[in-house]
Amino acid sequence: MKKIVVSAIALAAVAFTAASASAGTIRLKMGDALSKDHPTSVALQYFIKEVEDKTDKGVRIKLFPNAVLGSEREVLEQLQNGAVDIARVSASNLENFNSIYSAFTLPYLFESEDHFYDVLGGPIGEKIFGSTHESGFSGLTFFDSGARSFYTKDKAINTPDDLRGQKVRVINSHTSIRMVEMMGGTPTPLAYGEIYTALQQGVIDGAENNPTALTLGRHGEVVKFYALDEHTRIPDFMVISNNAWEKLDDTQKKIVKDAAVNATKYHREIWGKAVQDALKEAQEKMGVTVSYPDKAPFLEKVMPIIEEYRKDAAIDELVGAILGDK
Repeated sequence: MKKIVVSAIALAAVAFTAASASAGTIRLKMGDALSKDHPTSVALQYFIKEVEDKTDKGVRIKLFPNAVLGSEREVLEQLQNGAVDIARVSASNLENFNSIYSAFTLPYLFESEDHFYDVLGGPIGEKIFGSTHESGFSGLTFFDSGARSFYTKDKAINTPDDLRGQKVRVINSHTSIRMVEMMGGTPTPLAYGEIYTALQQGVIDGAENNPTALTLGRHGEVVKFYALDEHTRIPDFMVISNNAWEKLDDTQKKIVKDAAVNATKYHREIWGKAVQDALKEAQEKMGVTVSYPDKAPFLEKVMPIIEEYRKDAAIDELVGAILGDK
């Protein structure tokens, strides 16, 4: 049944591309794994509207949310072969196309939210956007996917020692696994959709994610402690295929780029509110205790990971630029 549904959606996507092609309208398909009402998807819709309005519908973009075109990795492959034109993907899924993106999975790379936006909104970000051009696509803009922190069922995590004996769900990433190991916990890679049940059944003792996981993911119904140690802030990127980009004239390219930047500004506003609302709801309606641990001991534990990654010259250059090395 799933294959039938996906096939139907794929056929609809093909029909969308073919429709009105002779009328001169440029029609682009955008893939996104997030739900349509997720703040990042809302920002994508903001981007689409601005592009269509300012090109007088000369450029039309159809959003396919909820991973209906496939996983992020699958959508990136479709981006390369021309089946998809634009996508919103995590930096962790871009590592396969340029290892430089692995730097963004490092813990405590960004000092704060302001630092994150200053770095990716400046020359460093522009350099990163172009790093996958030879792979068939380039970046348009970035989005904050939130600072990831630990949340647990039975034990507050206020120091790295509190992670001892705790089975913590992590994304299936070498860096995330090593990070939790070095902090003293037991990393347990699981798909996001399995977390709730795994917490209920005691398969894991906790997980790590941004605060919206407590509310949108309903994990706050099971866990009782959230420690804002903010160990990673892995960005999302909006990328466009080289083929799609070359379909646009110079005026349309400027409109698309400006709209992408404006979408990031808009996303920052709604994402910040979503995070604050999630923390409030988790505390007041779900009974989750939120703490603000000292980050220094956590950073000290994971310094070997940062040093290991910096043995790669390209990553060392990027990390040094982000951290302001002399």
